[in-house]
Amino acid sequence: MAARILIADDEDSLRWVLEKGLRGVGYDVTSVKDGEEAVRVFEAQPFDLVFLDVRMPGLDGLTALERIRDLRPDVYVIVMTAHGSMDTAIKAMQRGAYDYLNKPFDLDEVLLLSERALAASRLTQEVARLRTGLAEVREFSALIGRHPRMQDVYKTIGRIAGTDVTVLLRGESGTGKELVARAIHNQSPRSSEMFQAVNCAAINENLLESELFGHEKGSFTGAHAEKKGLFEVADRGSLFLDEIAELDVGMQAKLLRALQERRVRRVGGSHEIPVDVRVVAATNRDLRAMVKAGQFRADLYYRLNAQAIMVPPLRERREAIPAFVAYFIEHFNRLFGKHVKFVSRAAMDAVCANQWLGNVRELGHAIESAVLMTDSDRIDVDDLPFHHENMAGEAIGMPLDAMLPNGVPDLVEGGFNVAGRDRPYSLDAVIRDASKLALIRALQATEGNCRHAAELLGVSRFTVYRMVNRFGLGEGRTYRNSRKPTEV
Repeated sequence: MAARILIADDEDSLRWVLEKGLRGVGYDVTSVKDGEEAVRVFEAQPFDLVFLDVRMPGLDGLTALERIRDLRPDVYVIVMTAHGSMDTAIKAMQRGAYDYLNKPFDLDEVLLLSERALAASRLTQEVARLRTGLAEVREFSALIGRHPRMQDVYKTIGRIAGTDVTVLLRGESGTGKELVARAIHNQSPRSSEMFQAVNCAAINENLLESELFGHEKGSFTGAHAEKKGLFEVADRGSLFLDEIAELDVGMQAKLLRALQERRVRRVGGSHEIPVDVRVVAATNRDLRAMVKAGQFRADLYYRLNAQAIMVPPLRERREAIPAFVAYFIEHFNRLFGKHVKFVSRAAMDAVCANQWLGNVRELGHAIESAVLMTDSDRIDVDDLPFHHENMAGEAIGMPLDAMLPNGVPDLVEGGFNVAGRDRPYSLDAVIRDASKLALIRALQATEGNCRHAAELLGVSRFTVYRMVNRFGLGEGRTYRNSRKPTEV
């Protein structure tokens, strides 16, 4: 595809010369006459290279440069000025310009500088793509694991990646369907081109058409410039449509036409634009049932369902959980500058036993929280966010007499017989009071040593610290051989 170049200069003659010269060697050129318009146009569509005049009415070139690089830091910008000075050049380079041109300049100089900038841009993008690809391969390797059902997913990807068949990914929310879509793209002949993803449920239905198919300038309020849709942006690459079941009937018809004709029409446009896109769709809903209920077009369903892949929930491949945990710990160590190296056996048992209704996404959030919470090089049970939610349920299933011998019967009996109690002595209150009494007994037995009390109770010392704070058994108290702590 021809490189796309944006020119912003208030001199009509200069814009004309640059536009004609750059188009003459095959570039796709857009020109505007001020900085504000340059920023608007750049925000609406991608460009590979930008020429900015320094002195323009309204927004000057150096300010426009900053705004453009805020929108996309990797874009290459060349600054032009008829008032060349070392100070201007330094400011331009400090703000991220690739190079600068002093007016007047030869067209050959412009073409040579453009060729160099675009070559550097392509190299930068290729390095970024390789890094992203490596990260995705590592992430997908963690997703696959050794589970037979995931191995079947991997084999299916291998069979279909080299084709252009449309794929429908099915599975619960959080199972990693986008990772599977990226794996299909990365192993296909389209891997060197764009992978674009859009969540159909996250965009207002009035804006989704513009997001997918683009719009022409002035086609609706706020359409200050023409915009390419994701079908055009992903041309020769892949487009991932997540939550496809959330499309309304009108958008379903337009999507079907785009898939069948391999052409799109921008909102407000009068002509169709050919596109070459591999579409991968995903849903956590039963599309077949929606078709029967008249909620989803049958023809679109069959078009999308050319090849279906079912991504199993995490609870059906629990043996892969330790590999996920290791991957997420490494990832969040890098992200937060932490040095977590171990997971206690109790913590790993708790992670593997959890239901994970949110699947891989929920597990990732849990490990992220645990890495942040721990103040050591290991994750223990009490560092897990779901552990505290499950504590009451686990305690309810535990025999209280076994948990606190000789203390519970009197505690419960006394609790139920307190006259004038506003509400019944609930099971939660029994568990709370029993836990408090157990902690006090342990602290008495260990002369207030929290580490030894934790060993006696079979929990981590951090759990003891939190219980001490929760029950108000902190500093200023000493623990003697009585049921209540006495003030010092």
